[in-house]
Amino acid sequence: MTDPSTALRAAAPPVTRRLTVLLVEDDVSDAFLVRELLGEVDAQIDLAVATTLAEARDRINDVDCVLLDLGLPDSHGLAGLRSMLGLARRPAVCVLTGLHDEHLGEAALAEGAQDYLVKGQVDGVLLSRAVRYAVERKRADDNARRLGEADLRQAESARLERGLLPQPLMDTDQIDVRSFYRSGRQRGLIGGDFYDVVQTGPDRLHLMVGDVCGHSVEEAALGVELRVAWRALTLAGVADDDVLPAVEQVLMSERRAPEIFATVATVALDLHAGRATVRLAGHPPPLLIDGGAATPLPAPSGRLLGVVPRRPDPFTFDLPPAWSLLMYTDGLIEGRTGVADERLDVGGLCAVLAEPERFGVAAPALPAWLVGRAERANGGPLADDVAILLAAAAAAEQA
Repeated sequence: MTDPSTALRAAAPPVTRRLTVLLVEDDVSDAFLVRELLGEVDAQIDLAVATTLAEARDRINDVDCVLLDLGLPDSHGLAGLRSMLGLARRPAVCVLTGLHDEHLGEAALAEGAQDYLVKGQVDGVLLSRAVRYAVERKRADDNARRLGEADLRQAESARLERGLLPQPLMDTDQIDVRSFYRSGRQRGLIGGDFYDVVQTGPDRLHLMVGDVCGHSVEEAALGVELRVAWRALTLAGVADDDVLPAVEQVLMSERRAPEIFATVATVALDLHAGRATVRLAGHPPPLLIDGGAATPLPAPSGRLLGVVPRRPDPFTFDLPPAWSLLMYTDGLIEGRTGVADERLDVGGLCAVLAEPERFGVAAPALPAWLVGRAERANGGPLADDVAILLAAAAAAEQA
C-alpha cells in the first residue's frame, strides 16, 4: 500500500524559485500598479524600483530580470535598452511600452530584449509569467552562446592541431617514420608541442621535434609558426648549422612575452653514408634503439631557444645496420614512475624500451604503447602534451 505522505509529495507542484526584479520606471503610479499586480497573484518575486537608467545600472547586480520603461528622464526609446544590453553582466530584460508605442516592443526584441509588455493590457498572471519566461529565455540564450563559443574554440583548436600535426614530406622507402601527438586535453587546451619530417634529397632526411613552453592557444600558434619556419628553411637549403638560429629569430619576434622559450631537437640523416647529425636546443636527447638496447645520444644539450642565442653544437654518429631513432617531447618523461616521487626521465624511458613486453609491440604501435606505459606508471593521464617521432631503417621496421 502506498504511503499517503509519499503520494502527496509526488503530486505537489514544483517549488517556484523566487526571483529578484528591478523595475526601471519614473512614473510612481505605474510602479505602484506593477507592485499591486504582482501582489494580487502572490508572485514569487521581490520587486525593487529605480527611477533612472543611471540608478538601474548601479543596482543591476544579483537581479534576475529588469522591467524597463522606454521613456525615462535620462533615456528615451531604444537607447536605454541598448545601454542595458551593453552591460558586461546583464539580467533578462523585459521592455514596457505604451499602447501607441507597441512597435517599439517588437523593435526591442530585435535588439536583444527577451520580451515586451504593453502598459494597460497586463494583469498579474501575465506579468508574472512574462518575467519568468524572460528569465528562462535569457538562460537559454546564454547557454546557446556558451555552446557556440565552445564550438568555435574546438574548431580553432582543430585548425591549430592540423598545423601541429603535418604530413611527413618524404618519398623514400629506405626508412619508415611513425608519429604520435596527444595534447593535454584534461586542461581543455592544446599545447605548443610540434614535429616535422622533410626530405631534401634522395638520401637526405631531416626530423625535428619541439616544445614551446606553456599550454595556451597562443603557444600552440607559436609552435605552428616555428614548425613552418623550420620546414621552409630546410626546404630552401639553408645550411644545417644556420637553421635553428633562424628559427630562434622567428620565436623572439613572434612570442607574446620575453619569457616564452622553446626547446628543439633535430636530426639530419645521410642514408647513403649511414650517418646522422643531432642538434639540441635544451631538448631531451633522442634515443638510438639498436636491437634490444636503447641509448640516449650524447649530443650537447645546448641552450633553450629564446633565452641566450647560441648556435647548437652538432653531434654526428654512425648508424648501425638495423637502427631506430626515438625523438620525443618532455611530456613523455615527466610523469611519475610509481616509486616515491621519482619521474620517468630519460633513463626510465630506456628501461621501459628494454622491458620484455615491448618486444611484442609492432613498430607502428610503439609510440602509442610508450605513452600508455608511461601513463600506467604515472597512475593516470600525463600532465603535459606529448609529441613523438619514431624513425627506423626499413630492415628494422620489417624485423
